[in-house]
Amino acid sequence: MTPAVPRPTVQIPVDHHSAVQVAADRARSLARECGLPGALPDHAAVLASELATNIDKHARDGAIYLQPSPRGDGLDVVAVDRGPGIADIPLSFTDGYTTTRTLGAGLGTVLRTATDFTLRSEPGHGTLAHAWLAKTPGQQHPVAVGGLCLPATGEEVSGDGYAVARHDGHWTGLVLDGLGHGPEAATATRRAVRTFRAHPDLPPAELLTALHKALRHSRGAAATVVRVHPGYVEHCGIGNIRVVMCSREGIAQQFTGQPGIVGYNMPTPRTVQLEPAAAVLVHTDGIDHRWTRDVPPAQLRLPPTLLAASLMHSHRRHRDDATALVLGGLPQGQS
Repeated sequence: MTPAVPRPTVQIPVDHHSAVQVAADRARSLARECGLPGALPDHAAVLASELATNIDKHARDGAIYLQPSPRGDGLDVVAVDRGPGIADIPLSFTDGYTTTRTLGAGLGTVLRTATDFTLRSEPGHGTLAHAWLAKTPGQQHPVAVGGLCLPATGEEVSGDGYAVARHDGHWTGLVLDGLGHGPEAATATRRAVRTFRAHPDLPPAELLTALHKALRHSRGAAATVVRVHPGYVEHCGIGNIRVVMCSREGIAQQFTGQPGIVGYNMPTPRTVQLEPAAAVLVHTDGIDHRWTRDVPPAQLRLPPTLLAASLMHSHRRHRDDATALVLGGLPQGQS
């Protein structure tokens, strides 16, 4: 399968009721750019509007994140907040249920409109929601992969990037951090992603060698490849991208890549075989690594997209590009 090349995530802070319309307009526009046909761009606008309205009415410190889904097969609409949470999730999906004297059709509308909808909420600690809108009918949601990528505050493009591919019964993920940030870092990252697209099934060390050749006349980048097999994980990285192996009880292991810069002074890359994990999280230094010091086990049990969004919303360093990619365990034979 051809790997997807996700664009940077669009972040819309919901700090005023006008953000609801902004979210709807951006979702509709992005859906059209992604090639979603027919009425699907309007459906995307409905999803973004309803989730943003929910934040505006009930929560605080919330945001909507919009992006093409990592496999390139639809649109992600993600909502994160630090509000009071939802005490009774099944009841909240019931048409007519409301705590604000409105029609109360919001979450029920999202559930009916989205191809797939995931909601997690803890009273007193906020809510995370992920609505996926498939490009074509009958598609299965890729529950084993999720990611977000944001540029540094004030930048139009991100020097970070990631790509994923599904082949031969496993997922391969690439995470990149172009040296510095801005357009030149983004150029190096795009070149690396194009190389990955052409050779997603190469062994991880060979993939990094191919990236090194492709980036020789660029600014260079840190790069990490992870490949999730049924029963084990391969990791090969250069630079300060962090790999966190998550169990359902806590952080099992953490790694960074070998010292060096892909495209400039890369050592011979080494591939390490790791024990399987409930999730493999890869993130750049735009996310503060100290999040691992006191992480609630419930956070590590979030689905991949919601785990990436939770980290991005709570632990992002705004002066740097930031990327989080999560690959979950994948039983053999699952597509």
